[in-house]
Parts: sequence; structure tokens; C-alpha cells
Amino acid sequence: MAHVGSVPAAATAPQRTATEPPKEVITDFADPEVIQVGATTYAYSTSSSRGTVPVASAPSASGPWTMRGDALPTKPSWAKEEGGFWAPDVSRRADGQYLMYFTAPSAANPYMCIGAALSTGPLGPFRPIGGGPLVCDPREGGDIDAASFVDNDGKRYLLYKSDGNALNNGTPSIIWLQEVNADGITFVGPRRELIRNGQVAENGVIEAPVLIKRPTQYVLFYSGGSYCGDDYFTGYAVSSSLAEPFSKAYRPLMTTETVDGAVRGPGGADVLGDHVFVHGWVGECPGEGTRSTYTAELGWANDRPVVRGSRVRYEAERGVLNHAEVRTGAAGASQDAVVAKLDYQDSWVDIQVFAPAAGHYTAHVGYAAGGGDAQHIVTVNGTTQFVLNYPAHGWDDWRQVPATIGLNRGWNTLRFQHHSRWAELDYVEIA
Repeated sequence: MAHVGSVPAAATAPQRTATEPPKEVITDFADPEVIQVGATTYAYSTSSSRGTVPVASAPSASGPWTMRGDALPTKPSWAKEEGGFWAPDVSRRADGQYLMYFTAPSAANPYMCIGAALSTGPLGPFRPIGGGPLVCDPREGGDIDAASFVDNDGKRYLLYKSDGNALNNGTPSIIWLQEVNADGITFVGPRRELIRNGQVAENGVIEAPVLIKRPTQYVLFYSGGSYCGDDYFTGYAVSSSLAEPFSKAYRPLMTTETVDGAVRGPGGADVLGDHVFVHGWVGECPGEGTRSTYTAELGWANDRPVVRGSRVRYEAERGVLNHAEVRTGAAGASQDAVVAKLDYQDSWVDIQVFAPAAGHYTAHVGYAAGGGDAQHIVTVNGTTQFVLNYPAHGWDDWRQVPATIGLNRGWNTLRFQHHSRWAELDYVEIA
């Protein structure tokens, strides 16, 4: 058994959960759209008993929220009287008017279509404009989930989904980008495909696009999977240019599992400053369940999103090693590789992890130990925090052990250093 001189005073790892989960802020408020106007934050949702497009306001993104009525009291003539309006998007045009995109059931075909409305203020009333829908193609299953985006050069764009999965014949779901004039409704040139469904977890469905410009790249948030249940999730894709292909992230940003069940089916995401908003199920679907809006702190790690309360996995084998080695072909391990031979007094691995905000987080450490219970000394940014215990279950029997750690905002260095017996390190998840 090896010991490090200053370590015996270190405490055993705290086992309480320090994760700050997404916070429920508005009940029965699906597909949240959130904007800031002066000192007031406004939110809009899919239809409910509160109206066609319910609107709420708050003094900040974290609330408290007050319901303010129906932002779209008059339906367009092309839409059915019955049926909900989905996923509104509101933005301020250069002329000072507020433009709303919405999705509504068409009276002319069995599909959903995209419409537009204008108002002089964020609370409405918004009045439908145009003699028909803005986008409506029955051949591609209708069109839904419109979103606005204005680039740094002032060009305005419309994003939306062609609802191929509504045809139930294998037609793909595609997120499109369409340049528009400053009015937001006059198209400029042809549309361009950004992403389409293809990952197994998407189950044939991608939707709810939101585009963000970061200093080094564009980030496209989207939802995937069946909206009705726990399998719905929020993912993202990135590109250095709107003219280049977007690449989906290897892992989703938010799932029911990554938030440890705090939100069921987190999807319909929107971003406002350093907060992300999603909806999640309360009650059963199908059934009498409704979707509430939740919010969580959002940070950017090398211009990729990180949500506080949603686990992010960092592979141990990608860290910096000292007197240890990477073992590949590790059966059952994450990405089939682990850090092994952490067996000596000077054996350690440094792993860089990101925190959207300063505070306490839960680290879930993946490991295997086969020669009796093992221990590592854990330091954060050069300061010893505790000794982490690994109960032995056998080699290649991968388990998790939780620990509470204090992190600074931004990047932090976690060091796992040998203390007693032997454990292989697979990954660290930070929530």
C-alpha cells in the first residue's frame, strides 16, 4: 500500500448528490420560446387551455413567471379551427415589429404547416399575415417548428423541419435553412439542408431547431426521438460555416438519463444568454400528462454547449498520464479503453472537465477494481479534496461511484492519484 505524504488528512469522498438539476419554472408550457425585451423576459408555448399561444413574462430568465394571456387570439383563415398550434418563435424585426412563426393544422390537407403573424409588442396581440401558410408541402409530410436566426452580418434566416416522419413511409425528417429578407417572410434563394435523422436514438425523428452563433462555429440545437415519453432528447450539431455540413455531437446534450430523471424527455430547447429552456413530461404520455418548462445554466466549452445538471462524460484515457498507461480493448468499458497501471505512489491521471458555473457538482467516476477495495486521492485544480473509495467487484466489471466536488466556472483539472490497492479508471461524468 502506497501513501502520499500530505494525503492522510484528506477527507473521504462526500457521497451526497450535489447536482443542481434543471428547475421547473412554468407548468403546462410545452415547446418554450424565450426572448428578452429590455428588462423583461417573455416566454411563449404550444397551445394549451390557456390559449392558442400562451405568453408569460418574468423579470429574469429564472423567474418568477406570470401568465399574460394569449399572444395569438386570432387564428389564420387557412388553419383548422380544431387542433393545437405548436412551437411558436418570436423575434424583433429591424422595423421594430415583432414577428411570430407558428405551426398550425392545415384546413387544405392533413398536415401541419408554418404561418406568420405580426405585433407591435411582445405580448401581442399577434395578427396572422398572408393569405396562406408560409411553408406547407404535403409531399414532405408538412412543415413544422419554425425558428428565426439573424447572423452577425445582419442576414436573416428561417429554420424549419420538413415533417417526413408524419408520412410513415420512411421519408426523412430534415432541418432546413432558408434565407429571408428583413421582413422574415420573403424568401431569398433556395433552402439548404442542415441535418436529417440518422442516429438510432432519433427513431426517425429530428425537430425543434434553434441556431446559435458562437465565436468559432455555429451550434444547431435540435430534438430527437418520439416526443411522447422519456426517450425524447436534446442534441446539437456544429459547423464552421452555414455553407458547410453540420456534424452531430457524439452524445446528446440532455436526455432523461443524463439529468438523472429530473426532466422526462427534455426537448423543444431554446437558449437565452446563459440559460437553456426545455420542456419535459409531468404525468403520462399517452394519457393525461402535460409538459412543463424547465431551465438550467448553460456554459460553452470550446464553443460546445454544457448544461449544468446534465452529465457530460470525459474519457480517462484522453487525460494526461504519469506512471500509468492506457489499456485498449477493455471489454465493456466506455469506448473500450481505460487508464490502467495506476499502481504506484507517483501514478496519476489529469482530466480536464468543464463547469458552466462555479459551485458543487456530482462526479460519477467509472472504474473497475479486482484486488480488494482501492482508493485514489482526488485533487481539483491542485488542491486535495478527498480520498475516493472504489469497492471491489472484479476486473472488467465496470461500476460507478459518486462524489461531490467543488468546481470553478470554466475548465478545471481533476487529478486521480494512486493511494491504496489498484483500480482502473474508465471515465468521469460531471453533472
